[in-house]
Amino acid sequence: MPGKTARLAVLERQAAAPDFWNDPEGAQKILKEQSDLRQVLDQHAALLRAVGDQRVLLGLAAEENDADTLKEVEDGMAALAKQVRGLELTTALSGEYDQGSAIVSINAGAGGTESQDWAQMLFRMYLRWAEGKRFKMDVIDILAGEEAGIKNVTATVEGAYAYGYLRAETGVHRLVRISPFDANKRRHTSFASVFVYPEIADDIDVNIDEKDLRIDTYRSGGHGGQHINVTDSAVRITHLPTNIVAQCQNERSQHKNKAMAMKVLRARLYEYYRAQKDQELAHLDGVKQAIAWGSQIRSYVLAPYQLVKDHRTGEETGNVNAVLDGDLDRFIEAFLFKPPDAKTPAEAGREEAANG
Repeated sequence: MPGKTARLAVLERQAAAPDFWNDPEGAQKILKEQSDLRQVLDQHAALLRAVGDQRVLLGLAAEENDADTLKEVEDGMAALAKQVRGLELTTALSGEYDQGSAIVSINAGAGGTESQDWAQMLFRMYLRWAEGKRFKMDVIDILAGEEAGIKNVTATVEGAYAYGYLRAETGVHRLVRISPFDANKRRHTSFASVFVYPEIADDIDVNIDEKDLRIDTYRSGGHGGQHINVTDSAVRITHLPTNIVAQCQNERSQHKNKAMAMKVLRARLYEYYRAQKDQELAHLDGVKQAIAWGSQIRSYVLAPYQLVKDHRTGEETGNVNAVLDGDLDRFIEAFLFKPPDAKTPAEAGREEAANG
């Protein structure tokens, strides 16, 4: 890892400078980056030593034709392969906010009850995934469907690398199944979108002028206990220049709901301004594609066969139930390890067809 070693050397020189502590905030950031780099490099060095040990052990086992030792080497190499994969994943999660927490928003597409039920299934899937990672997932705003499911939900996901993992899930998700709401048992296709934002620290400069905000209060709805619908504690904040809206109804006090809504608004505005700067208009407030056919990143088919397929990477599995229970790592990792310039399977197919 020559790049990381060189970066660590630069940080060490900065930390040794006589005026290092003149900027305490900047110094703390440098020390944190230095600590994170040392941890990765120490893991890498430990893996290299372990591989060397396994080679020596393998040589001895081969000389003695020792089956037990050969089995020990096999088990050891399998464990090392798992550790290497983990280190590769940590290295892949090197974006500016990858190490931090995330804000996830799920929105039902067109289709009424069908799509609203699908949005709730997706929310449950991410909740199960977060539980498996020992992440904390808290709902800050939710709007229930008229008959079943949810129209939309926004939640925070707290944990190391939560945003780094979940940014792979931004996009439109498509479900094909025999509808439980159709008396004729016909097959239906439903869509829902997932937007993921990094949770922005208070010291990150996001241009928000108070006069550009409209703040409305209203009575909370849905699940929440006896305090719901008693006072106008829920808060909705609209950023007038961009028409970006953030709201929270989860807390009992209006003050806490306003603070959480502002946190969500900061995250969404950060993404908005970053997209403008980079001229990546497709990422304004998430993926600006219709929540409908042809724009999905992943399909979940329950009938007439069972298959989950990611259209960006080609990763797929027939164990749909496991995926809906939160087994998402294979899809997330395939996305994170996909080379930036690699064509999606759909793009490769179109190119092949065009070339005859």
